[in-house]
Amino acid sequence: MLFSSMIFLWIFLPVVFIGYRLLGEKYRNLFLLLASIVFYGWGEPKNVIVMLVSILINYVCGIWIENFKDFRKKLFVTVCIVMNLGVLGYFKYMTPSYETLSQLLNLKYFYDGVALPIGISFYTFQAISYVVDVYRGTIKAQRNLIDMGLYITFFPQLIAGPIVKYHDIEPQLKTRELTLQDTAYGFRRFIYGLAKKVLIANNLAMISDDIFAIPGNALDTPAAWIGILAFNLQVYFDFSGYSDMAIGLGRMFGFRFMENFNYPYISTSIREFWQRWNISVFTWFREYLYFPLGGSKKGEFRTCLNIFIVFAATGIWHGAALNYMFWGIYFGIVQILERLWLKHVMERPAAGAFFSKPFWLVPSHLYFLLVVLISSIFFKTQDLTHFAEYFKITFFWHDNPSLAAGDLITGWGWGLCIIAALLCGPLQTMIPALRKALYREDKIYAVEVPFLLILLGVSIFCLSGSAYNPFIYFNF
Repeated sequence: MLFSSMIFLWIFLPVVFIGYRLLGEKYRNLFLLLASIVFYGWGEPKNVIVMLVSILINYVCGIWIENFKDFRKKLFVTVCIVMNLGVLGYFKYMTPSYETLSQLLNLKYFYDGVALPIGISFYTFQAISYVVDVYRGTIKAQRNLIDMGLYITFFPQLIAGPIVKYHDIEPQLKTRELTLQDTAYGFRRFIYGLAKKVLIANNLAMISDDIFAIPGNALDTPAAWIGILAFNLQVYFDFSGYSDMAIGLGRMFGFRFMENFNYPYISTSIREFWQRWNISVFTWFREYLYFPLGGSKKGEFRTCLNIFIVFAATGIWHGAALNYMFWGIYFGIVQILERLWLKHVMERPAAGAFFSKPFWLVPSHLYFLLVVLISSIFFKTQDLTHFAEYFKITFFWHDNPSLAAGDLITGWGWGLCIIAALLCGPLQTMIPALRKALYREDKIYAVEVPFLLILLGVSIFCLSGSAYNPFIYFNF
């Protein structure tokens, strides 16, 4: 079940919201747990078994890890992490790894493969953060199986994040304050996220999918760049829109989730970009991989190696396909180069308006955009041949009158790209009041209510009139 589906908007959310408000505090966690299981199992009920087994394993291991003080403490946390990663690896990497190996060795393909349980990467990482925090003594092991289950399964962040770390949400599992202000903010944030997903991301997806579906050597160079731009904007509005919906839904039920995006496309370096993009994943890798490896405390060489390992792991986390692996390695190399030679130039001043930065702001921003746009070719193309063709057309001018940019994108498409490019950060940076208005939590002004209702109505109308509602997180 998706947030941007009719069954969720018209049946699931109203029933769960009203039922939750009618119940006493004692039964609310159980109610949300059962609702989350229904939400997750709606499309593929058998995947619920995998998730429930994960909950039980981490629940038991957490208690064992806390109880033991000798070598068994480390043994149990190691076994638990290996089991979590083993389950994730089996479902996520077995099939693509076999396909890749069969192609490389020219073997006959006879393996049917296994279906990837949606959201398994997200809830597995949440489970790992829980047992590691118990091992570190940061938190106490959860003795209430219902609360533990709710932490793993809570439907707003279950299938697409943001990744919620247990130490951030532990107090909210015990008691939550439900206020009219939080409820209003939750609905408001959800509607904005839904509009970003349905009105902007879905339409940009049509443009990028059409262009990337054409063989790279059949495009002209402007069309290739439009495809890259549309894809980057699609991913941002899709992912940030889904995060907005998750944060809004969480607030409706009294939970506060961390912000997951902070206008990443206004960055002036890749380091800054990863502090603004998918923040929950970046902080997870930093806290549970980069720091345990030694972080930046063991010399320059080890720091660079740790950065490389983290970004290689990030690429693998996205999927077993070679394009994801090269995407992670690519960002790791760029991060290392920035650290060694560009870190002093790329640092953004702490104060000042967007257009009053020092003279190097514009070239730094252009450098950042170029690096990110190139990375999307890795991410979107299906194989190395497609990548090589698309890369060549992108950076070496090529004309093709039959498949020119003007024939592949309409005036409406151009307008959408321009609007999306402005709304992904530049407009909010130039007009700080606009940014404050979008994320204001104190109240909703009367003039905003009809605007929100129009946004919701148009979004639902677009969903009802089109079967095209892509969900990019199926790969993750």
